[in-house]
Amino acid sequence: MLRTIAWYSNFAGSLVLKIPQMYKVKRLQKTLDEQEATKYIHDITSKWAKNHVKVSGAKINVFGEENIPEDIPVVFISNHQGNFDIALFMSYINKPKGYIAKVEMKKVPLIRTWMEFMNCVFMDRSNIRKSAQAIIEGIKILKGGHSLVIFPEGTRSKGGDVGEFKAGSFKLATKAKVPIVPVTIDGSYKLMEQNKNKIKPAEVNLYIHPMIETKDLSKEEQNELPEKVKQIICSKL
Repeated sequence: MLRTIAWYSNFAGSLVLKIPQMYKVKRLQKTLDEQEATKYIHDITSKWAKNHVKVSGAKINVFGEENIPEDIPVVFISNHQGNFDIALFMSYINKPKGYIAKVEMKKVPLIRTWMEFMNCVFMDRSNIRKSAQAIIEGIKILKGGHSLVIFPEGTRSKGGDVGEFKAGSFKLATKAKVPIVPVTIDGSYKLMEQNKNKIKPAEVNLYIHPMIETKDLSKEEQNELPEKVKQIICSKL
């Protein structure tokens, strides 16, 4: 219980302490120094997320870091086990990136602002038209040279079977003609969801698989992509 109280207190307090850095980002953006602003945002958010992972007591094992391309945008596609998944991506995948996030996150002060800085896209999965608009927005971000993360199950599995990978998620990569990097998260649900939202230490494995090119895929290969990527991800579970 003490760890849980410490974690939630640290989470709330650290957001408030990051307010001055939010203003620095806005100043950098006004100077039109996009590269410097992107690097600063990545550094700040990575350190912030890693701090919360450490406070949870988690032991994180990362495999395949050499599969992260440095100079091109990609779509990271991953299974989704728990609330810590985004923090794990922010902490242990060293590449600036945004996230396809549920639209409800727009209601959370401070977090919403940092997500906007990171080029996150807010998706309303209950509305087909708005979901399609979010995919179009994501494609523009990728074409602009920024990477994105999407969890194509659309919800957390909480350690159960991996759900269906929604085909629409893969349009981000195929329409923008950028590579996909599959990522397997194994064990993140043990940090929170398994404990009824209490924080407990656990060992989590993060597998970064070799990237898959999408620019020259046939229509048939595009249709097979969701199942292919799912099989790659599930191979480490």
